Amino acid sequence: MDQRSPVRRLAPAVALGAVLVTVAGLGTACTGTQAGVSGKPGAAGLRDPYFPRLGNGGYDVTHYGLELAVGADGRLSGTAEIIARATQDLSAFNLDLAGLDVRSATVEGRPAAVNRAGRELTLRPAADVEERLRVGRTFRTVVRYAGSPLTLTDQDGSEEGWLKTGDGWVALGEPTGSMTWFPGNHHPSDKATYSVEVTVPEGLTAVSNGRRTAVRTSGGRTTSTWRTDAPMASYLATVAIGRFTVEESRTGDGIKVLTAVDPVSRKRSSAVLEQIPQVVAWASDRFGPYPFASTGAIVDRPGDSGYALETQTRPYFPGPPDIGLLVHELAHQWFGDSVTPATWRDMWLNEGFATYAEWLWSEDHHGASAQHLFDEAYADDANWAFPPADPPTAADISEAPVYGRGAMVVHRLRLAIDDDEAFFALLKGWTAAHRHGNAATGDFTAYAERRTGLDLAPLWDAWLYGDGRPSRA
Repeated sequence: MDQRSPVRRLAPAVALGAVLVTVAGLGTACTGTQAGVSGKPGAAGLRDPYFPRLGNGGYDVTHYGLELAVGADGRLSGTAEIIARATQDLSAFNLDLAGLDVRSATVEGRPAAVNRAGRELTLRPAADVEERLRVGRTFRTVVRYAGSPLTLTDQDGSEEGWLKTGDGWVALGEPTGSMTWFPGNHHPSDKATYSVEVTVPEGLTAVSNGRRTAVRTSGGRTTSTWRTDAPMASYLATVAIGRFTVEESRTGDGIKVLTAVDPVSRKRSSAVLEQIPQVVAWASDRFGPYPFASTGAIVDRPGDSGYALETQTRPYFPGPPDIGLLVHELAHQWFGDSVTPATWRDMWLNEGFATYAEWLWSEDHHGASAQHLFDEAYADDANWAFPPADPPTAADISEAPVYGRGAMVVHRLRLAIDDDEAFFALLKGWTAAHRHGNAATGDFTAYAERRTGLDLAPLWDAWLYGDGRPSRA
């Protein structure tokens, strides 16, 4: 995402609170164990350091199949097919869903009892499908739902979820907003492939992640279908709806490029967006092969969301981006999208590296050197509010130390290695080792020490975990 610390604080803070919905007629509370059912309920939350109820235990999602219809009033009608593998013997399991009314749910084709408490949707499968929910088995869940999706207000005052734009809507999910438009396991540690079919009023265009596989118009409605074959964390999933101009091309390496630009932003975006192939090629040289089959951008009108986001394969921009912001969001395709944080405490692995990519681009393209930008960041008091690897609260995970001081950690590592060839080999090795997976801060520090053979504990203690501004000596 962009450096949201100054931008997101300007977003309107409209407290929506928790949503408590009772699903009448679908079932009763999932307490105890039904007669004849073995196993136990999956956990309602994965104990993330900042969002302990986010995500769910007992299963791992492998694929989401979403069919969405959006009306002119923004109301959404959806069907979510969720393919998952049980990681324990299950008698019940949870999905994250904020708002929206659940109409029905099935597990393995049989009606499931449903209980709704706030943002937790608990499904208790019928007893005659319990064999399909034993550890290691794959099972299919289908949830049908409808309503007006919510806009959530984060702890830092910014808005996410389902946002109204100048001529449509956009779904932005970091850190928890994806639960406002489809049910699922919405912790970043559970990545899956996606197919997304979106039907909108004729004249509007719906854009999502990955490859566009089909588009058709009939009866005053336009349906487009998108496919994401590489694993994706749900916070990186998006649907943007508006009067976009869509253009397709390929990079020199054959990677598909798809851009969708609001006509209001088209003229001022063109020169920067034309550099997408150049940026992808440059980043591939620095960080390793581009991790996906497609790339591009979604550019809405200025002010539509207040911040950019690294939605997988197709970053979202609220108005025409400059080259630094484009570099930042495309660098996230390696750092955040392919190598995804294990928990939200590991956010600096996203933002520190994407910020350092901006420094490297500047250095490689006759701008300020990375050392000069390091010096500027070092002088900025905002970067020293807390250690980047340990934000104090959920409201701090998008604040300045995660970005600026996170980038300083990377630069200090470069200086410690004192060999650019070895440093960039380390970055390429890191993105290769965790390609399409998850990683924690401890994984990175251990990897760097193993790869370099250096004792880097003083560096981590001072720059990554330490309080206050360390000496540059």
